[in-house]
Amino acid sequence: MIPAISLSTNVTIRTNITVTSTPKAHKHKRPLNSTLNSLTKAGKLDEALRVIESSSSKSVTSEPNLEAYSLFLHSCISRKSLEHGQRLYLHLLLSRDKGNNDLLKNPTIKTKFITLFSVCGLIDEALGVFKDGLEHELVPESVWVAMAIGFSKNGYAKEALLIYCGMLSRLVQPGNFAFSMALKACADLCELRVGKAVHAQIMKCNEEPDQVVNNALLRLYTECGCFDEVLRVFEEMPQQNVVSWNSLIAGFVHRKQVFESLDTFRRMQGEGIGFSWVTLTTVLPICSQLTALNSGKEIHAQILKSTRKPDVPVLNSLVDMYAKCGATDYSRRVFDGMQSKDLTSWNTMLTGYAVNGSLQKAMEIFNEMVESGIRPDAVTFIALLSGCSHAGLTDEGQRLFDKMKKNYGLSPSVEHYACLVDMLGRAGRIKEALEVVKFMPMKPIGSVWGSLLNSCRLHGNVSLGEAIAEQLFELEPNNPGNYVLLSNIYANAGMWDNVKIVRDMMERRGMTKEAGCSWVQIKNRIHTFVAGGGFEIRNSAEYKKVWNQLMDAMEEIGYVPNTGVVLHDVNEETKSIWLCGHSERLATVFSLIHSSTGAPIRITKNLRVCVDCHTWMKIVSSVTRRVIVLRDTNRFHHFRGGACSCKDYW
Repeated sequence: MIPAISLSTNVTIRTNITVTSTPKAHKHKRPLNSTLNSLTKAGKLDEALRVIESSSSKSVTSEPNLEAYSLFLHSCISRKSLEHGQRLYLHLLLSRDKGNNDLLKNPTIKTKFITLFSVCGLIDEALGVFKDGLEHELVPESVWVAMAIGFSKNGYAKEALLIYCGMLSRLVQPGNFAFSMALKACADLCELRVGKAVHAQIMKCNEEPDQVVNNALLRLYTECGCFDEVLRVFEEMPQQNVVSWNSLIAGFVHRKQVFESLDTFRRMQGEGIGFSWVTLTTVLPICSQLTALNSGKEIHAQILKSTRKPDVPVLNSLVDMYAKCGATDYSRRVFDGMQSKDLTSWNTMLTGYAVNGSLQKAMEIFNEMVESGIRPDAVTFIALLSGCSHAGLTDEGQRLFDKMKKNYGLSPSVEHYACLVDMLGRAGRIKEALEVVKFMPMKPIGSVWGSLLNSCRLHGNVSLGEAIAEQLFELEPNNPGNYVLLSNIYANAGMWDNVKIVRDMMERRGMTKEAGCSWVQIKNRIHTFVAGGGFEIRNSAEYKKVWNQLMDAMEEIGYVPNTGVVLHDVNEETKSIWLCGHSERLATVFSLIHSSTGAPIRITKNLRVCVDCHTWMKIVSSVTRRVIVLRDTNRFHHFRGGACSCKDYW
């Protein structure tokens, strides 16, 4: 046991130590740093800088210490106060020239100067700080990484990666900080080969990869389309956070596996992970794509319950989701409730009205937007021109096209010309459309010729259609849509030999016509139907009962199938049977059976709805007193009481 030591308080100690002036200097130093730190923390950078610049440079002890300089620079970075940082840098340069302690060699100070200049966009100045003394000193990892991050944040991913390679060439051992930076640069560049090499270094490193590194690996493999690697890294991570799940969802989206991405989001919620705004801006477009209104509403409810205030991109995604599910009233409520709106907000609402056939409301939004001081852009006019084209408002569309340059200084792009050509062609003014193509200031692209070819289909112009198809086959030899359009033109004209020639050409070139497919959400499940399929459902007693009831009601009204839409050389009976198997009809009857009485039916189709299905839907909406919202590749059709919002012009 160590004995307790007791000292008498009466002991007098004699010593030969002579007191020097050092304590006084030390006394002076502490108040200087304390004052400087207090001013910096209070945000009084001007006063703090005056203290630094007025401090004596003759003695190290009268200079602020490393901590004080570091705190001052940290404040400059957080406030992006470039002027104060530059003055401090000049002060330290002058101090070095006088032979005093060179703080610019200190890794902490060096790193902070690099970061400050980088966040202020002065990448050359940051590089100058980085290179200062680089040839003669052993620069630690933190300095290399700071420079690489500076490049990365200013859009120079390649240079960031070169900095990492330079660090390795100097035999500086990388750690998690450097690994995450290098992986980000590889992801930005889609540089898979180098990214895999960095992954190998991570595996060999003694330090275990942290969550930031693992998330960076997920992002790399997601961006490069290596989904098997995404799954493997995700499953091997000791712990996943919101960023990890976001990468997994993004991986499914990247592969166009929209159902899986939505299921992953549900799984994420089920495990209590929560979400970030990035999560929602990834998932809401999936709801839009699938017309999954129920899922979109659930996400909206989560936003409302959140203690955090949603940012503008999230609210824009919400407006877009409702619009693309055909629920523009909900879109408008979200839009009107936004405290701040950017150009995307206005364009999203405007486009939502346009694609849903409410062009008058789209124009009202456009006028409000201009009155609010928001300048329209190219996207604004594409939405308006496309809306005019599908609504048959050709003259109004031409006036808008002319206003672009005259009133807003916007030169029409090839996409705007494609809208104008489509607008004129749909209206049957094909000669005028050809004149537009002839005098366009740029070379016509596939979408321009494609609009003309579709107009030839609508108006039965075979000879012109053949000439335009020749142009398209040269421009887009592997686009099956162009061949299908020409085949349809021939079929409408009863030229079955020519139809066979086009189909044989497609077969030789390995192209197939996309099968008609429709899907509908019932509760939380997405149900998909393919044209000519669904035999199990169609043979069920429930389906047959509802189908027969519909057909009886339609016969009383006088509905006769328009078999002319079946573009195959078969007999009338076969054509009628094929019409019954169109995917949107299967989805409609299924929805009538499995949805609540009176609830709107929302269907999405991957192709344009045919004329007969359009007529059939109108009658179903009248007979069942249901609202049916059908989204095809062109636009929305809102069927209500036997009429359609498109007024039969699409």
